[in-house]
Amino acid sequence: MSMFTSFDHQMMSHALQLAQRGRFTTAPNPNVGCVITRGAQIVGEGWHKKAGEPHAEVHAIRQAGELTRGATAYVTLEPCSHYGRTPPCAVGLIKAGVAKVICAMQDPNPQVAGRGVQMLREAGIEVQVGLLEADARALNRGFLKRMQTGMPYVQLKMAASLDGQTALANGQSQWITSVAARKDVQSFRAQASAILSTSQTVLSDNASLAVRWHDLPQSIQTQYSPADLRQPVRIILDRQHQLYPELALYQTPSPVLRVASENADLCVAADHGQLDLRELLTQLAQQHQINQVWVEAGSQLAKSLIEQKLVDEIILYLAPKLMGSDGRGLFGALGLTQMAESIELKIEDCRMVGSDLRIIATPTSKD
Repeated sequence: MSMFTSFDHQMMSHALQLAQRGRFTTAPNPNVGCVITRGAQIVGEGWHKKAGEPHAEVHAIRQAGELTRGATAYVTLEPCSHYGRTPPCAVGLIKAGVAKVICAMQDPNPQVAGRGVQMLREAGIEVQVGLLEADARALNRGFLKRMQTGMPYVQLKMAASLDGQTALANGQSQWITSVAARKDVQSFRAQASAILSTSQTVLSDNASLAVRWHDLPQSIQTQYSPADLRQPVRIILDRQHQLYPELALYQTPSPVLRVASENADLCVAADHGQLDLRELLTQLAQQHQINQVWVEAGSQLAKSLIEQKLVDEIILYLAPKLMGSDGRGLFGALGLTQMAESIELKIEDCRMVGSDLRIIATPTSKD
């Protein structure tokens, strides 16, 4: 029998909905929501908006005021116990006098790692952990992966015709997908900490790889101003130093980091002319606090990431068009000789976006 009531589930679901509001703004911090109740009434709620600003618990405590004393707090992530850019939330909950705290999950951050729960319990507060944990983990998958593995969560975006072609033989690719699909891409970009591409992709389309606020869904535009939205860092593989300042890439305020084996913003080892992608992703996570990487590039980078098992999720847009076998395919040659060697995927979501089909899939392990 579950220790959690139906009311507990309702309140944590609401806290998770609040936490989702931060998915465009909080990185490198996790998305967190908090609801404070007295009896069957919500007396305070909040969510974490940006790093350095008050955490979700602080907003909820401020709203609840004196009603916090003796109340129950529902938090989507274990309250922090360390002093960073803001004071620890566990201390705030103790001082506010809450009687009970229910957390969706324990914080994977080694600076916390259960110490927030311990601090609350030592203060005489009842603590329960694990309510809707799977939902909470999904909400912060980039933060969790960075904390647990030292690597970011990598999403590979691809777009193709129904017969799997990404461009004509002459390289023309604008536009395979519909306006609706391209706007959908903006929502994914806006949630990423960084966008990874190549100088070849940038030069072929003079791509800015920026989030276009006016192309975001109306629901997002209503909630966030252009100034509120975080523009992802653009990470460009530029082994031959081909980028130049006049490109659209450099006409937006978000930073651009060039990657090469030498004389670049990020230097990684190269083997037979190929940059070490694992080393790059490790640098992004550990030195630049990048939680989530959105990849928009051609078939060769896609192939390399897939072959090296560096992709966590594939987002594929299929347009109702046929382009023929003389077009350019989704991936470079994988060199497979047996069907057993094929890369298997699990379909996580499949839906229409405008006139296109969007498939979200994750690689499955054969180990």
